[in-house]
Amino acid sequence: MPRTVAPYPLTRLRRTRKMSALRGLVRENALEAHDLIWPVFVQEGENKSTPIVSMPGVNRLSIDLLVQSASEAYDLGIGVICLFPYIEQDLKTEDCAGAWASDNLINRAIRALKQALPDLAIMTDVALDPYNINGHDGFVVNGEIVNDLTVEALVKMAVAQAEAGADIIGPSDMMDGRIGAIRRALEVDGHSNVTIMSYSAKYASSFYGPFRDAVGASGALTGDKKTYQMDPANAEEAMRLIERDLTEGADMVMVKPGMPYLDICRQARDTFGVPTFAYQVSGEYAMISAAAENGWIDRKSTILESLMCFKRAGCSGILTYFAPEVAKLLKSSD
Repeated sequence: MPRTVAPYPLTRLRRTRKMSALRGLVRENALEAHDLIWPVFVQEGENKSTPIVSMPGVNRLSIDLLVQSASEAYDLGIGVICLFPYIEQDLKTEDCAGAWASDNLINRAIRALKQALPDLAIMTDVALDPYNINGHDGFVVNGEIVNDLTVEALVKMAVAQAEAGADIIGPSDMMDGRIGAIRRALEVDGHSNVTIMSYSAKYASSFYGPFRDAVGASGALTGDKKTYQMDPANAEEAMRLIERDLTEGADMVMVKPGMPYLDICRQARDTFGVPTFAYQVSGEYAMISAAAENGWIDRKSTILESLMCFKRAGCSGILTYFAPEVAKLLKSSD
């Protein structure tokens, strides 16, 4: 709809910017701690915290330290945590059977968190890459990442996570048909209340490098993921993927990476009107952190600005490694 604005000087748009109280009064979006999902890397061991060199300030945590850190985050107002496993290279296999083992690292972490923090919502990742000797999200057969056989494995993985107590299943693999297959299996197995947040528009991006370091997949990956993750040049395809996932039973959708794809976030929210999330991925985190460490940008204001951009683009929430830091900042400004 066309908008009519009275001409200058009747309209001076700077009037509402002249002081903090007025800027707050007309502010269109707000960032709250409950908008944040904290991605955390889990490792074996006890009282063990391992720094991730390419993600300064982010550590892999053993389950006992994970519970402690999650409790601190929960007290800051963060209601959702997303778990990713660090699997040692000698435990990665061709058949990826560890992905759906009931006592694998992630399922034990879910149970420990649920016992300590029953009201904390736990999100999981559904993809084979942490367990795959080839580093891919799906099975590799004669050099091809095969779809349907992978979907069967993803279903078993999702059901095992639901049985462990996961609240949100996050299929990040980008295989065709996996949302419908997972939803049907969850219904059959009595997990009808488990939510699916589909990585519907996950791009074959160069921004994932530090994440692969974090989960131990950097050295394992053979080739690239361009045959199943999206071409960064495409936008309309993302809408087709989101529509398909919603018709198959996804409750929420995600765009990944985040800031370079804000146009996709806005288009998805405007087109479908469903809860839409974005992942501020490891490369985004690393760039902001590195620039701040070098004094090139102000860390606090840049982080907050970057997250507000997601809200302005229509996101219901954001997965970000900055979550605890931001929650503290928001709490201190109350």
